[in-house]
Amino acid sequence: MEVDVLVVGSVNVDLVVTVPVLPSAGTTVTGGTFERHHGGKGANQAVAAARLGARVGLIAAVGDDPPGEEAMTQLRRDGVDVSGVARIPSEATGVALIVVDLQGENQIAVAPGANGVLDAAMVGEALDRIALAPRGVCLLGFEVHDGAIEVAAAWAAARGSRLLVDPAPARRLSETLVGCRPMLTPNVGEAAELSGESSPRAAAAALAVVTSSPVVVTMGEEGVVLVDGDRPETIPSYAAEVADTTGAGDTFSGALAVGLSEGRPFVEGVRRAQAAAAISTQAVGARSGMPTRAELDAFLTGAGSVRGRPLGGNGVPT
Repeated sequence: MEVDVLVVGSVNVDLVVTVPVLPSAGTTVTGGTFERHHGGKGANQAVAAARLGARVGLIAAVGDDPPGEEAMTQLRRDGVDVSGVARIPSEATGVALIVVDLQGENQIAVAPGANGVLDAAMVGEALDRIALAPRGVCLLGFEVHDGAIEVAAAWAAARGSRLLVDPAPARRLSETLVGCRPMLTPNVGEAAELSGESSPRAAAAALAVVTSSPVVVTMGEEGVVLVDGDRPETIPSYAAEVADTTGAGDTFSGALAVGLSEGRPFVEGVRRAQAAAAISTQAVGARSGMPTRAELDAFLTGAGSVRGRPLGGNGVPT
């Protein structure tokens, strides 16, 4: 199958508790509500891209268990090709425990399960069955091991395909990955950890020097810092009535991959990705608010609503 966006990353089950305030260390917060959602950064990014109309393939691993089967079924429903997703009999499907407060901020702890088994050999075998479109984008995440990431990065680089990396959770960029000139999309904390710079602008500039590629540092409601050339540029965020920020970064990465696969200029792709991420925060759960192509276009033109919710700010940057 030929795809526009190929994602290599994680698949999880998200167990979400919404509480009045996030607990601090050693404390208990009661009065919460519980929901169960499909998640994992790789799977979320794949769904975000598919809802925007791209042909999407996912390389990942799940357990040979009911949560794994449910995850595969939902991905297929969202239009994601899961032929590259391995079933691992000896492992459980990954689980993320997520606590969300009434302002939409969250805390997340992950038990990787089958995600931790995905290795270079498994990814290489799956890559043999996938064709990336001429303008296709390979999107990688750090919830799987370096070996899995590096073989996919080298595969994309050898074909001259664009390589987008969401370095979350942050860890050292390997020499192999850096040599493939990835475009990075860290958040503020990840950018600081990767670069050693506390300022998002300085961090973006430093990472762009390391990778010789564009860098976008996402800052939530403060917008993004983009480096695609000589100096950093700050782009404001879009207004939204935030219910839950879980999955907003994944929506951003998936939407940016789609924009690049459509041949859009990098800065235009970033702005569309910002809008998609803003829309996604208006519903609880990593994927519940991810927009379709029509919804994203409506948001950007200030027309209509998203599944009955008013478009925050009528698509106007804050």
